[in-house]
Amino acid sequence: MEINPYLSFDGRCAEAFNFYAGVLGGTIITLMPYGGSPMANAVSEDWQDKVMHARLKVAGMVIMGSDSMPGRYEPPRGHSLSISVADAAEAERIFPALAEGGTVHMELQATFWAVRFGVLQDRFGIAWMVNCEQAH
Repeated sequence: MEINPYLSFDGRCAEAFNFYAGVLGGTIITLMPYGGSPMANAVSEDWQDKVMHARLKVAGMVIMGSDSMPGRYEPPRGHSLSISVADAAEAERIFPALAEGGTVHMELQATFWAVRFGVLQDRFGIAWMVNCEQAH
């Protein structure tokens, strides 16, 4: 069994997944547009190149997503994607990259449980926590 996050976007899924692949060092496995699929008739002409389904492989895990059907997008809330890294330098590289154009809710900093921890919402509206735990 696998449990994978599935992210929804309002027309910017391809841009977001290309951004995440670059920042996280992942590989895009799938960027399937509505056009040319069985769903092509369900969306308008200007939505044909939007993403019906995307898969991004990062460090052996998968993040999936799509551009929501027109009129069905709802901004995400009440959850975050959590990234755990073993090295503080990696946290210090990832955090500002994800935060660029977004909103930092908690600066990347030392906490009682972590060498570095920070919380942000990226430019696509996705909430992230970046964590580098202290050695136990």
